[in-house]
Amino acid sequence: MTEPVNYTDVQPGTRLPTRVFTVGRADLVRYAGASLDFNTIHWSERAARDAGLPNVIAHGALTMALALRALTDWAGDPAAVRDYRARFSKPVVVPDDGEPARVQVEAVVAEKLDSPRVRVSVTATCGADKVLVMPRVLVALKE
Repeated sequence: MTEPVNYTDVQPGTRLPTRVFTVGRADLVRYAGASLDFNTIHWSERAARDAGLPNVIAHGALTMALALRALTDWAGDPAAVRDYRARFSKPVVVPDDGEPARVQVEAVVAEKLDSPRVRVSVTATCGADKVLVMPRVLVALKE
């Protein structure tokens, strides 16, 4: 975690540091245990393919959490996020080939609101695919 960001130090257009997170099969097992989401599409290639998916996929909430972590790390406070909304556009596919999936998160301050809040636009991709649609986050910064 970094030092908290000051509201006065950011302007619309301020780019947050790009973050890349890796997601491997072991991460899916750990997340399933923590979330109690043992849906077979997150661990069984057969079940994933039967559901029309190309392979095992990461939990949607895990994908959202990775994007959120990029923001809370930047803000310097995990409690700084006041609102977070997104929709899923593509799944994060996690094949069993020894290479983890890579989720890249880029974000920019879209709007400065009443002190000390900012609205942040986020782009989360895995390869060439956007995995979240219209993720918008409201973050309260240090005054």
